[in-house]
Amino acid sequence: MNFAAQLFYSSYLSERLERLYSPKPALKDSEENDPFWQREELHLGPSQPSGSYKCGSVCNGTAVRRPTLIEPERLKDFGEEELLNGDVKVYETKVVGGPEIMLMNPPKTRRLSEFRIVPRPPIQYLRFEDISAAAFRIQTGIQKTPCTYSRLSKQYGMEIYLKKEHLHYTGSVKERGVLYLLSSLTQEQQRRGVIVSTDCNFSMAVAHHAVELKVPVFVIMPSCCSSPRLRIYRDYGAMVISYGSTGHDSQNHARHLAKENGYLYLEEDESPAYLSGLGTVGMEIYEQVPKLDAVVIPAAGQYGLLAGTAAAIKHLNSQILVIGVEPEGFPLLLQSLKTDGPIKDMHSNPNKKLYGDLMERSLGVNTFHLAKKLVDKVISVSEEDSLVAMLRFQEFERSTVDTEGAMGLAAILAGQLPELRGKKVAVVVSSANMELELVRQCVDRALVLDDRVSKFSVQLGEWPGDMAKLLDVLSREDVRLLDVCHRRHGDKSDLFKAKVECVVETRDKTQSSQLRKTLSERYPSICWLGR
Repeated sequence: MNFAAQLFYSSYLSERLERLYSPKPALKDSEENDPFWQREELHLGPSQPSGSYKCGSVCNGTAVRRPTLIEPERLKDFGEEELLNGDVKVYETKVVGGPEIMLMNPPKTRRLSEFRIVPRPPIQYLRFEDISAAAFRIQTGIQKTPCTYSRLSKQYGMEIYLKKEHLHYTGSVKERGVLYLLSSLTQEQQRRGVIVSTDCNFSMAVAHHAVELKVPVFVIMPSCCSSPRLRIYRDYGAMVISYGSTGHDSQNHARHLAKENGYLYLEEDESPAYLSGLGTVGMEIYEQVPKLDAVVIPAAGQYGLLAGTAAAIKHLNSQILVIGVEPEGFPLLLQSLKTDGPIKDMHSNPNKKLYGDLMERSLGVNTFHLAKKLVDKVISVSEEDSLVAMLRFQEFERSTVDTEGAMGLAAILAGQLPELRGKKVAVVVSSANMELELVRQCVDRALVLDDRVSKFSVQLGEWPGDMAKLLDVLSREDVRLLDVCHRRHGDKSDLFKAKVECVVETRDKTQSSQLRKTLSERYPSICWLGR
């Protein structure tokens, strides 16, 4: 018996028992005399031949309430063959449920040590994309400086190309960083204006390009600043104000004015915009000098030129050597690399006239890390080598540069880069801002250091013609007499002697050596004075 039939019979039996045990109604008079087998409740099937009971339906496999009297013909729907005569067709009722739900296996539990933590790459402080954006932004306001082959190449055994950044309008490479920095300011900052307070290449670049961009610019200078320098700022179009007797006084006053009036106080720092502008030098060098082997860069001031150029060069070709050069009297980067951290204060006494613009700057943390990562070698050059390099620029390149601009060539002249012999080298000439009187003093000093100017003393008799004979010897040696001093002595031993001091200039070291040999043979008492 299938499931549906079981449900049917269980319902039938329950109702049958209910009818048997329920109180019986009172019988009619006609029914009292009838036998029990003729009573209506014991009849199976309809009471009339044509009568039938309606059967309930099956819903969701559950039989609903059906009448007690059931027609035998309906039993075939439930497969009850034994209750009927003859063969009948059997129908089976199946209860169809929903689709079987298969549960997924739970995920495997993993230990924390099984997970490999992939660190995120650190955010780069100076990206090549920033340098490229700066190059596109400043191309209309900055000229593309030449990078020419130097006549000094054969003399020093390498191909030297000079990147002449001193040919900018203000004579400094810092125009690149300043222009991009000013262009990156908001309109509100440009409307309010900027203010500077130090006499340096950075301030001159700010004065020039701020006026070109129609940004109000104020320059606060101490009273000790020379008149020619103040005139330069005024010629650029800046508002120049003299305040205080020292640079510290002018800086404090500039900060006070900036806070009171809403000006933006600018000073040379390591901002990404400033470094990106300076880094455009490396892009131009790589484009102008094919198959480059090394780049020599002055590492002075805020060291932004070295860091920015190194970032561009190393991105374009990591095989190119980047060499930084700084003054021997102020080796801030070298000492910072030794201590593995930027040094804030360095106790040294360099020549303030030559390196005053460099001493007022410091090495920033981000610039230090860029230099540590990207610069292959850092060397220092002496003051004497820088002065001789300035002299070489005047003689062979027909240009005047300052000590900062000459430091790159000074490293080659001093023989500190022997590994570059036979290679193609680019040298950045960063600036050429030096007062005329200081330039003359530097040239005179460089001639002495290069053995081009010699000073000697010799004792001559007071007889007529002795002085003329000395001058005749100098004339035959084709030297230039710069100064002569004739002194008489009161000592008894030198009663008839006179001491003559002469300063002469020669063409080169070879002529200087020949002069020394000739005079030493003619005057055994000659004394060559030191530098």
